[in-house]
Amino acid sequence: MQVTPAAGASGSPTVRQLLLLSIPALAIGVASAVVLWLVDLLAEQLHVVLWEALPGVFGADAATPWWILVVLTATGAAVGLVVQFAPGHGGADSATTELDAAPMPLFVVPSLLVAVVLGLAGGVSLGPENPIIAINTAIAVALLARLAKAVPQQLVVLLASAATIGALFGTPVAAALVLTGAVAAVKSGGALWDKLFLPLAAAGAGAVTMHLLGGASISFTVTPMGEVEPVFLLTGLLVAAVSAFAGILAAWALPAVHRAFHSMRHPLLYTTLGGLVLGVLGMIGGPMTLFKGLEQTGELIEHPERYGAGQLALFAGIKLVALVIAAAAGFRGGRIFPAVFIGVAIGLLGYALIPGLPLSLAIACGALGIVLAATKDGWIAIFVGVALVGDPLVLPLLCVIVLPVWLLVTKAPELVVHPSERPGTVAPPAAS
Repeated sequence: MQVTPAAGASGSPTVRQLLLLSIPALAIGVASAVVLWLVDLLAEQLHVVLWEALPGVFGADAATPWWILVVLTATGAAVGLVVQFAPGHGGADSATTELDAAPMPLFVVPSLLVAVVLGLAGGVSLGPENPIIAINTAIAVALLARLAKAVPQQLVVLLASAATIGALFGTPVAAALVLTGAVAAVKSGGALWDKLFLPLAAAGAGAVTMHLLGGASISFTVTPMGEVEPVFLLTGLLVAAVSAFAGILAAWALPAVHRAFHSMRHPLLYTTLGGLVLGVLGMIGGPMTLFKGLEQTGELIEHPERYGAGQLALFAGIKLVALVIAAAAGFRGGRIFPAVFIGVAIGLLGYALIPGLPLSLAIACGALGIVLAATKDGWIAIFVGVALVGDPLVLPLLCVIVLPVWLLVTKAPELVVHPSERPGTVAPPAAS
């Protein structure tokens, strides 16, 4: 993630400057968490209608294959209508954007909000991270441009991104790790923690607010690893490497699949088709392979004994394909949360197949591999691995295992579609 702190800062900011700027930082943190919470709440209410209330009317339930097909196809059509016809067209194609995309105009927010809520509720295999950061950034930039013109826009973007990351992961540590490399690269002098002070304030406020609102967490309870053995480095590396290769495969396939869908030119057509394909995948993989994957990740981690090796391989494979399809077919959403589900499924597969591999290490290594491939960020990959299992004993092993895995992914393609990889005549109508 490449972001820039306040422009024009030479050397270290004064204590007074940090204290004064802490006020908008904390405000942005709280507001960003509230927006995320409201989006989750709206999506949950629509989820109840689509997957709990309506199925019974037609003699089905949430696991009925034909109902999964109908809901995903209808979700694709609904998102396609928003992207093709609504003012703002649902913002930028999520497959082509990183977490640090440029701020979008405020008028785009409503259509993007509708598109992401439809996707989250309808079972699309994407998370909320990219759209929520875009929404929070647009709102923060628009409001502070009116209320606090002394705060540079670049700093507002940085604070909104940090706040949303803190709220998404439930801790400011995630934001600090994501932003450390970016702020350290800025040639403005001063200590690293002077640059991180305001983003951490925003991220901390976002994380605390999300906890107070009852937001979900990525941390689960797993039996601690216990005594470390040298062989764990080898077995953990094997799991992490397999997971990383899954991420590389997705990154390799995404541009080609994106071109195929967008060659139809009209978002209503290719997003509806994407929903149909996701519905077929959902029929095969079942409800476990639907949605952004956080609740399903918790189910896998908390009840690993319920799933055999074959089921876990199926879950990982279906979710991997669903992630690529959802990202390529014009749905709005992020790729980290479904990638974590895939990594956990691969980790549990390793736990089932490799004798003596500790459960917590298997899960952490599975998550580390694919998150590293998806984000190209070792810090966030290590953080997600440790946070998922809540076992600090895996940390030193992950710090070693991440090194050879990095050599596998560093020259691999990114899980994003770059401008040169997009078809020339397939973009949706430009937001203007």
